Amino acid sequence: MKTFNIACIPGDGIGQEVVPAGQQVLETLANKKKDLRFVFAHFEWGGEWYRKHGEMMPSNGLEDLKHMDAILFGSAGDPKIPDHITLWGLRLKICQGFDQYANVRPTRILAGIDAPLKRCGPNDLDWVIVRENSEGEYAGAGGRVHQGHPIEVATDITIMTRVGVERIMRYAFALAQSRPKKYITVVTKSNAQRHAMVMWDEIAVQIAKEFPDVKWDKELVDAATARMVNRPSTLDTIVASNLHADVLSDLAAALAGSLGIAPTGNIDPERRYPSMFEPIHGSAFDIMGKGWANPIGTFWSCVMMLEHLGLADDAKLLMSAIEQVTANKSLHTRDLGGTANMDQVTKAVCQLL
Repeated sequence: MKTFNIACIPGDGIGQEVVPAGQQVLETLANKKKDLRFVFAHFEWGGEWYRKHGEMMPSNGLEDLKHMDAILFGSAGDPKIPDHITLWGLRLKICQGFDQYANVRPTRILAGIDAPLKRCGPNDLDWVIVRENSEGEYAGAGGRVHQGHPIEVATDITIMTRVGVERIMRYAFALAQSRPKKYITVVTKSNAQRHAMVMWDEIAVQIAKEFPDVKWDKELVDAATARMVNRPSTLDTIVASNLHADVLSDLAAALAGSLGIAPTGNIDPERRYPSMFEPIHGSAFDIMGKGWANPIGTFWSCVMMLEHLGLADDAKLLMSAIEQVTANKSLHTRDLGGTANMDQVTKAVCQLL
């Protein structure tokens, strides 16, 4: 019997709806297997916890998570709490605390999805974006002085270390090597950011030599947005800095049809700590409680979790069920132009499993 301990952190907004749906799907999958079991631990951290305790999660919360096999996360964000508190107090606290330095976001047009790129064939958009997840503009270095005065100054300092860039480049090139095209695009902005991004470029050249069978090119981030729209088939694996990939991955999800279907994994490649898997859609308080949330992004995140846990066959089984459901337009949620609700989509995936 293979037993995996999964931490469930719904967080805020529709995260409280889609994470239980993800757990239901995983339980259905395990119930059909004689040798698989998931044990779920629930953590009610987020906005409500903050209102009661003055923090998004307990100060020693990482100790409760470190022995888990993986984390299924919903979203962090509450309209009544400043965004920097919700993000840094929960999601980034876990990502940085467990050194989940590789943020991986697969993107492709699933069966039945009416994506906005009308000239794009179903196989022309099949990307995986590797986002550096611990440095860059999100490292937390900077500050504010003279607050409230005309001379007030606020800084966010971009931090890039050689070890940080080398490890994300090496991870991304290895991932590209494992994909059929063996092709990677390194996104940069070294024409304007003449220190950190120049080092980024130099390290890309260095790491590329370790992967002679991987073809690669370099693209400025602004040009990369146009390329994603106009020439999607010329991209496959993309590696970018924390800020650049944050923007590009949301564009990628929109081009594939909806942010509601997009997954991500916050990965510790060395497996010292549990990795965390989540949909990218955010808390979406405007639709909370209406049953409109699209759980596909969470289910696809569960696929990534299964792959990370070494359950490749189970991951394929779940992904097949997901695509059979998206192929049925009567099971499309509102973000995809349909009228189905979250429970109907979840039930359909479970029935297929």
